Amino acid sequence: MSDPRNALEYHSQGRPGKIEVVASKRLSSQRDLSLAYTPGVADACRAIHTTPSDVFKYTAKGNLVAVVTNGTAVLGLGDIGPEAGKPVMEGKANLFKKFADIDVFDIELNASTADEMVAAVKAMAPTFGGINLEDIKAPECFEVERRLQEELDIPVFHDDQHGTAIISAAALLNAIELTNRDITTVKIVFSGAGAAAVACAELYVRLGAARSNITMFDSEGPVTKDRTDLFGEKAVFAQEGPIGTLGDALVDADVFVGLSVGNVLSAEMLQGMAARPIVFAMANPDPEIPYAVAKKARPDAILATGRSDHPNQVNNVLGFPFVFRGALDCRARKITEEMKVAATRSLAALAREDVPDEVLRAYDIGHLRFGPEYIIPKPFDARVLMWVAPAIARAAEESGVAREPIANYEAYTESLRVLVERARGLMSPLIQRLRLSPKARIVFPDGTHPQIIRTAQILVDEGICQPVLLGPKWKILKRAEAAGIDLTGVELDECEDNFDLMAKQLWHMRQRKGMTHQEARTLLRGDRTWWAAMMVRRGLADGMVGGLGRAYSKTLSPALRVLGKEDGTDTVSGTYAMVLDDRKIFFGDCTVNVQPSAEQLAQIALNTAKVAEAFGQTPRVAMLSYSDFGEHRSDDEVRRVAEAVRLVRERRPELEIDGEMQADTALLWEKMRKDFPFSTLTGPANVLIFPNLTAGNIAYKLVEELSGAEAVGPLLVGLGGPVNVIPVHASVTEIANVAAYTAHQVLHGRGV
Repeated sequence: MSDPRNALEYHSQGRPGKIEVVASKRLSSQRDLSLAYTPGVADACRAIHTTPSDVFKYTAKGNLVAVVTNGTAVLGLGDIGPEAGKPVMEGKANLFKKFADIDVFDIELNASTADEMVAAVKAMAPTFGGINLEDIKAPECFEVERRLQEELDIPVFHDDQHGTAIISAAALLNAIELTNRDITTVKIVFSGAGAAAVACAELYVRLGAARSNITMFDSEGPVTKDRTDLFGEKAVFAQEGPIGTLGDALVDADVFVGLSVGNVLSAEMLQGMAARPIVFAMANPDPEIPYAVAKKARPDAILATGRSDHPNQVNNVLGFPFVFRGALDCRARKITEEMKVAATRSLAALAREDVPDEVLRAYDIGHLRFGPEYIIPKPFDARVLMWVAPAIARAAEESGVAREPIANYEAYTESLRVLVERARGLMSPLIQRLRLSPKARIVFPDGTHPQIIRTAQILVDEGICQPVLLGPKWKILKRAEAAGIDLTGVELDECEDNFDLMAKQLWHMRQRKGMTHQEARTLLRGDRTWWAAMMVRRGLADGMVGGLGRAYSKTLSPALRVLGKEDGTDTVSGTYAMVLDDRKIFFGDCTVNVQPSAEQLAQIALNTAKVAEAFGQTPRVAMLSYSDFGEHRSDDEVRRVAEAVRLVRERRPELEIDGEMQADTALLWEKMRKDFPFSTLTGPANVLIFPNLTAGNIAYKLVEELSGAEAVGPLLVGLGGPVNVIPVHASVTEIANVAAYTAHQVLHGRGV
């Protein structure tokens, strides 16, 4: 058991609690105040009074959920009251925001009866777009949810019931598939017959399980038809008695579902179950049987718990944020059974997909693949949003409860991706264009690397480019098979075709620069980066992306020697696109030129502006220094920056550029207008040119770490062909983004 002082310190440090209210509109001037409050707010009020549905247009209602409890069934703590339950509700609010960008007010009610709960929630319902009920004891929870669903026209969802049901049902579907069972015949035994257990059983039945094959046990023993103490929802699962003990019921059973208390399932009971049993011991913090004990007793079992320190965690966070996201986005009147089934099936399907390296990093594991120890997605898998929310919205539409059905599901899914991958918002226009264009052949010299293999599949699936992987085919195919990756549509090249011709051409190119014929052959044999660069040179590939696991120069240097520099320039530079919450800024040069001259700085500015334009941005270039507009012109470095500004204006008079200036001057438009009204920039700079490599490299890494910005790059400009070098430890997403930019460079070069 962890030291409780850690959790108490976490909750009390700084501002107590876990949530705060943050304004979504600027409030920094008299004008802002007049718009936010009186008199401007009256206009919004009148509009809503005239057209009530405009409340979704002019207020936060459409993205606001109430998390409501009366504290009568808090986690494993029982009836501890509304105030003691508040930390859980604040935590729930955090999860809604983190995983689905949904705002939450947590509501703790001093209400002990169903009537009081229903009255209170109905009274506050106009504030919210949805109601999430939480930690309300049975049987009152059933009545509260049922009545609110009937009497309100917004989604009402009791997560203790349906969240657990959706997640465990997805795990059950996959466990049944892995063990070659038929859900219509499986024998299921429940330890626990409360709200969560009943909801799970009902969803299993909807998925095909036979009600007659489900046996439940509560604190009084087996749920049988001769008992008179059963509430209605539990009574529908009563079986003919006698049933005997939990151990008796488990003999030859296929599935154990635990939603009760710790240590009620023994190793001996487990050994009596059918071959390859499915065991969901979900009591928290102590499962019905310790994981290690279960694994030892039945090595053939598929095990799941509610704990994060074991495989197959059944965690409600995989459900409620995404269920509400989909329901809110189509303005569903309620959450139907069809929507719950859709969420279940989408989660089950996602677990069969390749797992992104971002998820592997979050859990510090090297490999994860659909199988007995991975039957359900991990909570920090950002893809859950893109899978579950659209499934919910579509099911809402099909079941007739969506007031504003999603018009374009592909565009909707893309908008959800931007919520969890801000860089995707920058990349989307490029990707859309690439999907509609002839596919560029992009060669990857590190073709045997698992990250590259996984990226290649994504690039094909999304229609971004035609990837060509270099390396021994047997090794690439073996690693793809181990990762469950289908390489259909991906080209493999073993660097053998026309080897002698390739070596001779490389030697002819470099023979007057000290390269022998034998050295050319050795380089092509020993370093696939040289082969890839030659493929681009000879037109066998349109572009190249390399650098994984090696120093930056080890990829850039061969590319420069083979391809040279772009016509009309003598400066190659690297740009990072920094994607922040409220803006996109392009940093140059962060990777290539150590101490650029004025001429080189001018070219870096032109290169970086070109990158901004490729992403559809109108560049406003700030040449950075520690000096503001001549403040320290006696310094050679300051004069060098000012000279670069002059050179750029000569070459591209229409380009907005100014400097030298300090970084805060460049970014704070109010400061620039007030202190330097003569500046030629028409808004805050979105292209920042650093005076040297040290400044640029430090700046982009500081911004990335301290602000949570997402960095896309480095993106090279100025080479004699579309080539980009990825960071040493790049993720699949980072590699895919750079590959997409490289393919876009190819299109631009073709004039497409």
